[in-house]
Amino acid sequence: MKQLFTPKINGFLVANLVALTILGITMAVASSSDGMSGKSNLYIFSEFVIIPMLIGIISASFWRNLNLNSRKLTSYSFYNTMIAVFLSGVFLEEGVICLIIVSPLLWVFTLAGTFLGRKMFRKNNQKLNISIVSLMLAVFIADARSEHHYENEVSDVVVINAPVAEVWQHVVAFKRIEEKNKYWLFKAGLPSPVEATVDGYHVGAGRKCIFSNGYVFDEKIVTYDENRNLTFDITRQPRDPEIMGHIDILRGQFILKDNGDNTTTLIGNSSYRLYVFPVWYYDTWAQSIVRNVHLRVMAHIKQLSENK
Repeated sequence: MKQLFTPKINGFLVANLVALTILGITMAVASSSDGMSGKSNLYIFSEFVIIPMLIGIISASFWRNLNLNSRKLTSYSFYNTMIAVFLSGVFLEEGVICLIIVSPLLWVFTLAGTFLGRKMFRKNNQKLNISIVSLMLAVFIADARSEHHYENEVSDVVVINAPVAEVWQHVVAFKRIEEKNKYWLFKAGLPSPVEATVDGYHVGAGRKCIFSNGYVFDEKIVTYDENRNLTFDITRQPRDPEIMGHIDILRGQFILKDNGDNTTTLIGNSSYRLYVFPVWYYDTWAQSIVRNVHLRVMAHIKQLSENK
C-alpha cells in the first residue's frame, strides 16, 4: 500500500480527483441555479483552462523532489490528460468525438500548469504560490458568474451545372446519400446527414434531416420562395454525447441564384449556438463540422441535379 501511493502516483491521482470534485461542484451549482435536471450543457472557459492548469500545479507539487526533466514532465502531463479524458468519459458521459476534440486543449493547459508548478515550487515562495492560486480561483469564480452566449453562422457556396428549377427539387428534400464519408470526424463516428424529407411545399411545412445514426432534426419551413430561398428553423434536435448538447443548430437556409447560363449558384447557411468555451478553440471545430455537413449535402444536391 505504501509503495502504491508514491509521490509520482499521487501526482496523478490527487490532481485528477481534486479537478473532478471542483468540476462536479461547479456543474451541480449550475444545474440547481438554472433548474435543470441532470447534466448541464454549459461548459465554461475555466473548466478547460484553469482546471487543467490546476491539475498540472498539484501534480508538480508532488513531483517537486523527483528531479524530473522537461521530457518527463511533458510525458507525465500527457498521462494526466489521458486520465482526465478517461474520467470525463466515465463520470460526465462524454462521447468519443467530444473527448477527441477536447484532448489537445486539456493537454496544452495541463502542460502549462505543470511547468508553472515546477517554477513555483522551485522558488518555494509561499506568498507567490498562494497569489498565483488565488488569482486562478478569482478568474474561475468571475468566469462562472459571467453570462456565456455565443452564436455564429457558417456559409458555403457550390456552383451546379443545372438550371435553378432542377436544383430546387433536390434542395427541399433529397434522396438518401450513398456516397462514402470523406470528412475524418464522420469516419470516426460523428453522425453525418443522409436524407431530408418534407411534409409539404409551403411555409409552415415540416421538414426532417435524418443522420447516419438514425437521429432526426425536426425543422419548420419559415421561407418558401420557390427557386430562390428555402429557410427552416430547427424545432427539435437530438441530445447525445457526440457534440449535440454542446451546440444547437438554430436555422438552416439554401439560397439559389440563377447564373443565366444554365448553371446555379447554391449557397448553404447554418446558424448555431455554442455551449462550450473558450470560443476561440471550440468554434474552430464547430465551423469545421457544420461546413462539412453543408458540403456533404450540397455535393449530393449537385450530383442529383447534374445527373438529371
